[in-house]
Amino acid sequence: MPPKSDALHQTVVRRVSRRSEDEVHGGAWKVAFADFCLALLALFLVLWLLASRNSERMQVIMKSAGANLLEEGNGVTNSLASGSRGSMIERNPVPAYGEVQVRGKSKQSTNADTPDADPRLTKSRYETPGDMKELSRLIERVAAQTGLAANVAGIVTPQGLRLMLHDTESRGMFERGSAMPSERFKTLLRRLGPMFAQIENQMVIVGHTDALQYASAGAGGFSNSALSSHRAMAARMHLLEGGMPAASVLQVAGMAERAPMDAVNPNAAVNRRIELLILTSAQSRALAAMFGTPRESWPLVEGLEASLPAADAMRELRAKPANQAD
Repeated sequence: MPPKSDALHQTVVRRVSRRSEDEVHGGAWKVAFADFCLALLALFLVLWLLASRNSERMQVIMKSAGANLLEEGNGVTNSLASGSRGSMIERNPVPAYGEVQVRGKSKQSTNADTPDADPRLTKSRYETPGDMKELSRLIERVAAQTGLAANVAGIVTPQGLRLMLHDTESRGMFERGSAMPSERFKTLLRRLGPMFAQIENQMVIVGHTDALQYASAGAGGFSNSALSSHRAMAARMHLLEGGMPAASVLQVAGMAERAPMDAVNPNAAVNRRIELLILTSAQSRALAAMFGTPRESWPLVEGLEASLPAADAMRELRAKPANQAD
């Protein structure tokens, strides 16, 4: 007879089922695949953000300069766009005379729109030095409201008001080496647009750079001349988007580093600037006449003609003292 303890002991039998290898590792590969998809989605998101930023910059450059700028190394090359440019570039209509764009809608600009509304000009044409000083003060007030008081300087000249929108050591008007304006400068130009829409004076827009050169060389390489021209065109575009009529711009030019404000230090920040020369009526007519058809001409020899200067210019020249005639 077995012991009592052995009689009370129960034998437990476990039945172990052999699962397939796929069932054992079924959850691990799914987790790994989900992690991979998440990382891939994050990569696509970063690439999309970078592409959107580059697309915005390209739209501004293409609309302002009509060229395709590609960054290569330390320099920039310029290749003119040929054929269709696709649908990546928006072709938004320029606001009508005296209108500004607000979230895709246009509205008539008024002084009551914002606390810092643009000042209403007192006259439609500015001719005298006193008039130009008044206009300069109004523009400087707008610049102060946008935080760019230190970047704006106005000088009254015989030709009109020379308004200089220049860089400082702490703040630039454009991205370095680019025709992409800063947000503050863009805001300033669009706020100046309605002011210039109120006057009949025409202007000349001139771009200037410092003396630093691009790495690319040769006739096809990007240069300071191209950069200054593109920046001047970008300034024109934002003035038009602010409501200034296209007829207000008589000429757009780029002078590169040829006319520095600080000749001692040609790489100084003040040399990088956009100048708006707001002309008097007489200067506008004189500048337009320089490139128009000569008023009078007569045959000098067979096949050759000579032109007389404008009568106004001749009277002005005769009125000068002899020692100033040259």
